[in-house]
Amino acid sequence: MTPQVIVLNGGSSSGKSGIVRCLQAVLPDPWLAAAVDSLVDAMPASLQTSEAGIECAADGAVHVGSEFRKLEAAWMEGVAAMARAGARVIVDDVFLGGAESQERWRKALGGLDVLWVGVTCESEVAAGREIARGDRARGMAAGQAEVVHRGVVYDLSVDTTHTESLACARAIAAHVG
Repeated sequence: MTPQVIVLNGGSSSGKSGIVRCLQAVLPDPWLAAAVDSLVDAMPASLQTSEAGIECAADGAVHVGSEFRKLEAAWMEGVAAMARAGARVIVDDVFLGGAESQERWRKALGGLDVLWVGVTCESEVAAGREIARGDRARGMAAGQAEVVHRGVVYDLSVDTTHTESLACARAIAAHVG
């Protein structure tokens, strides 16, 4: 199998974005990056802090509403359409719903070859990255570290606790035909 889509799932500050950049550098063909953070940034400001859209609580918990889900579904279909049109795509996502989130992607990506990659990181390390980044509510990394992986089935997992993004990207690239 030569994947058309690589889906990286991991909690906030687990290292997914760094791995995506490294994958784009080490894979022999061009790959587009599609990050859930870009979807959130593309939404109107009114949905970035609302019950219908996406809300980040003071403790780092993230809640998504019906309007977010509608836009997310359209975004997923758009990512799948790009892959069906011949683009190779690396998805950087946070499966807040664990297996349910993966199922939404499976439905959208039906008929495509997908490499499912779990990105893990010890909670304390991710929390330290969260503080260093300064753009996330404290507690988000710890709150997502395990829940995003519940019931999710992967082809490969990488752990960024003590492994640099480039080494993780090389491990993933070894699974791309």
